[in-house]
Amino acid sequence: MIRDEARRQVLRGRVTGTVAAWLVLALGLTLGLSGCSQDAVLAPTDDASQIRIGIKFDQPGLGYMQDGSPTGFDVDVAAYIAWKLGFSPYVIEWVETVSPEREAFLTEGKVDFIVASYTINDERREQVDFAGPYFVAGQDLLVRAEDASIAGPADLVGKKVCSAEGSSSIYRLRDMLGDTAEIVGRERLSECVSMLAMNEVDAVSSDDLILAGYAAQDEWFGKVRVVGEHFSTEELGIGLPPGSPAICEQINEALRLMVEDGSWEKFIVRHTAGTGFDPLSTGNPPKPVACQR
Repeated sequence: MIRDEARRQVLRGRVTGTVAAWLVLALGLTLGLSGCSQDAVLAPTDDASQIRIGIKFDQPGLGYMQDGSPTGFDVDVAAYIAWKLGFSPYVIEWVETVSPEREAFLTEGKVDFIVASYTINDERREQVDFAGPYFVAGQDLLVRAEDASIAGPADLVGKKVCSAEGSSSIYRLRDMLGDTAEIVGRERLSECVSMLAMNEVDAVSSDDLILAGYAAQDEWFGKVRVVGEHFSTEELGIGLPPGSPAICEQINEALRLMVEDGSWEKFIVRHTAGTGFDPLSTGNPPKPVACQR
């Protein structure tokens, strides 16, 4: 039974849209995590126990807040994990987590975990823990629909390219292009897409799934397109506070179940239908790696 506080959260519109659709799917699945310890850190103490999950608010197809309702593949994955941990989707507190702030949000305890197109790499592992991966993406380019001058990263020389500051994408651009192109960083990728539409930059670079989400959005549909030339392999993981091996193991088990029961594929199709997007065949759906202890 959901308590009064949980009901108030529903009335505030915290769980609608994608998560409401996810609840319909959840009715047909088997509840409970197999093989998890009984003293898991992220276990609800009562029906109204909140869980704070960091997501992006400006990435259509992954994490997007529209009229107070979160939607996207990352949101579906996060809600599935929370449910498998025993939390009602109605008590999730969605916290906007922009790229430069992700490590700080985890180390300072502002969120319980993060599902926000968060690439796993060694530098980040020195600061936080990861579960997963839950998706393997490839870095790509978004250009104006009529622009035929950019077919891949080799065509970025002399161009102006925008990406989210603090993301692995912008670091790769800087390493790859050096001073042969002008790299512009913005806190939110949505700023980059707006700049692209206004001819202030020549391309936007990020993970393919993120770019496909923008290309499918009503505001940009027909105005921008994804080039389709991957130049990286990005393992997206669940960001955890440092020293969270037990939580990592819980979440990894939830991710395995998500693939086995067909939810992973349903979530992908739900948010990319009609875009022509196909996940990288190499690595998808990924198998979670062993948690660090």
